[in-house]
Amino acid sequence: MAGKFYEELDIGMEFHHEPSRTVTETDNLLFTALTLNPQPLHLDAEFAKDSIHGQILVNSIFTLGLVVGLSVGDTTLGTTLGNLGFDKTTFPNPVFIGDTITVSTKVIAKRESRTKPDRGIVTFEHRGVNQRDEIVCLCERGAMMQRKA
Repeated sequence: MAGKFYEELDIGMEFHHEPSRTVTETDNLLFTALTLNPQPLHLDAEFAKDSIHGQILVNSIFTLGLVVGLSVGDTTLGTTLGNLGFDKTTFPNPVFIGDTITVSTKVIAKRESRTKPDRGIVTFEHRGVNQRDEIVCLCERGAMMQRKA
């Protein structure tokens, strides 16, 4: 697997993930419908054009999922035992249909499990930016990571 084991992740380590991903209208519509979110900012172009954004706003929970998802191949693919939580998640700038999101990740903390010697806890900071280099999502994610056997 491409993911890193606990021992392979050091505080300060940074990853610049590829590929980037362009958000489509279908992405936003499907995600919003599947999560039963009736917010017209995400679904109704006529409503959204009169908003402060002037256009449909991509669902922020989709944005968070995309940012974390784009990081998986380099960090946790096959080596995580699960997410422990998401802290300090912010969306400093909106995402619109047609925006291309690029993600980087930094390891900001780690510690061995106090009760289970086969794992450790790593805190990742994920940063998503659009094609204008504006931060669209910033979050800290705690992950329970496997240790090498």
